[in-house]
Amino acid sequence: MKRIISVALLIVMVFSLAACSSTSSGKGDKGYVGIAMPTKSSERWIKDGNFMKKEFEKQGYKVDLQYAEDVVENQVSQIENMITKGVNVLVIGSIDGEALTKVLDEAHKQKIKVIAYDRLIKKSKYVDYYATFDNFKVGVLQGTYIEDKLGLKQGKGPFNIELFGGSPDDNNAYFFWNGAMSVLKPYIKSGKLVVQSGQTKFEQGATLRWDGATAQSRMDNLLSAHYTNEKVDAVLSPYDGISIGILSSLKGVGYGTASKPLPIITGQDAELASVKSIISGQQTETVYKDTRALAKQTVKMVQAELEGKKVPVNDTKSYNNGVKVVPAYLLQPVSVDKSNYKSILVDGGYYTEDQLSK
Repeated sequence: MKRIISVALLIVMVFSLAACSSTSSGKGDKGYVGIAMPTKSSERWIKDGNFMKKEFEKQGYKVDLQYAEDVVENQVSQIENMITKGVNVLVIGSIDGEALTKVLDEAHKQKIKVIAYDRLIKKSKYVDYYATFDNFKVGVLQGTYIEDKLGLKQGKGPFNIELFGGSPDDNNAYFFWNGAMSVLKPYIKSGKLVVQSGQTKFEQGATLRWDGATAQSRMDNLLSAHYTNEKVDAVLSPYDGISIGILSSLKGVGYGTASKPLPIITGQDAELASVKSIISGQQTETVYKDTRALAKQTVKMVQAELEGKKVPVNDTKSYNNGVKVVPAYLLQPVSVDKSNYKSILVDGGYYTEDQLSK
């Protein structure tokens, strides 16, 4: 009898410990969250997904994290699967902001709330909230960096510049472009900045899927067609992956030497390869967006929604998705170059010195 009682007590203890483990590791006590990210080909999306998963699980949520590898059909299928599994909330970093209308209709029928993550989902009235950075300011920071480094305010010039935009199926790309052009366009009009290619419209500079190889090919064509006897002084690049492609093109025709220094090249996302490039004197600048902070803010928004509390937002005017103005929470981006990367990225714990020196 004592042995039976001891075994029974042991079983009770095991189940008790298992229950405690489930609560502390976030196995779904508070709800079920589906996270649909666009791709693993970009370092920043891997970090975003992992940060969010960790934060949600820490708070007691069950998480389904999926990456669609920039294939729209994959993302739709993954979201459909999450709906079938019974998630309470969908957090979506969309591939194509206009391709999710039907699947979000289904989410609404199942009373699933939707938060657009860093990329606005368009043409759906069932996008409840938007968590992102101040995307217009990202472009302003890039344009201002070029303005400062070329001394345009001091009347220096003319300088040659080429303009690259982001993916036309990503709403953010237009905000980045418009922010940068709000700074650069007056200098283009006055002749202090010269676009030798004449390609000054977003549609001409757009880079589908933010693809570095596409950017490299376009830069190759620009250099061969317009810069045989001219020098590029600056390149507006909206994203680090595009910047890497541009750099490859420039170095292929002799830039990066003492007699032919690299132009100013902007970027975004503070990806590891680009920060190393900045340290080595190749890419000039990147715009850092602390995705840890964005992940934490997204978790706060989901928690408030599921607990019936007021969801924190700080912008209710800027982001019209074509059907409604989506309430948003905007975080602030930071410009980073060789002069401040240590204080911003290393001291801030985003990277270690060891990561940047390898």
